[in-house]
Amino acid sequence: DKEVRAIFLRLFAQLFQGYRSCLQLIRIHAEPVIHFHKAAFLGQRGLIENDFLTKVLNGMAFAGFVSERGPPFRTCDLFDELVAFEVERIKAEEGNPPKMIKHVRELAEQLLKNENPNPHIAFQKVPRPTEGSHLRVHILPFPRINEGRVQELLQEGLARSQGAPPATRGDKKCVVPAGPPVGTFI
Repeated sequence: DKEVRAIFLRLFAQLFQGYRSCLQLIRIHAEPVIHFHKAAFLGQRGLIENDFLTKVLNGMAFAGFVSERGPPFRTCDLFDELVAFEVERIKAEEGNPPKMIKHVRELAEQLLKNENPNPHIAFQKVPRPTEGSHLRVHILPFPRINEGRVQELLQEGLARSQGAPPATRGDKKCVVPAGPPVGTFI
C-alpha cells in the first residue's frame, strides 16, 4: 500500500517539478490570490503539445492543488521535499531500476512513519464473535443506560480536555522551498 502511494508521490513530484517558479501571489484583495502560469510552465518544459499534462493543469484537482500548496508559508511535507530537493536524484534514477525501487521503499517507510508517529502504541484487534454466540444463555443483556450519568461523564471529559494540550501533532509552518526553476528540467 505505502509503496504504491510512494510511486504516485514520485510520479506527481516529477510531473510538477518547478511548479512553484510559475506561481504568482496577487495581493490586491484582503485574501491573497495565487495564480499559476500554465503557459509558462508548459513552455519552459517543452510540453506545450502534451494533451495529458494540459488537461491535468486545466482540471479542478490541479486548481485545488495550487490553492492548497501555493502559499509560500505553510506546513511542508514529503511532497515539497521531493519537488525541491530530490530533482537530481530522481533524474539520476531514471535509467537505474534498482536505485528507483530503493528510493520508492524509502519513501514508503517515510509515509508509514508519517501515518504512525508512535509505533510503540499498538491497537489490538477485537476478535469477531463466533457463530451462534448471540444464542448463548450466559451472556447478560446490555444494561439500560443512565442518561444523567452519561451527561456527567461527558461534562467531566470536556472539562479535562479543555485544560489538556492538543492531542494531535503540531505541524510547524515554514517557508516552502521553491526548488530549481522549471528551465532546469529540459
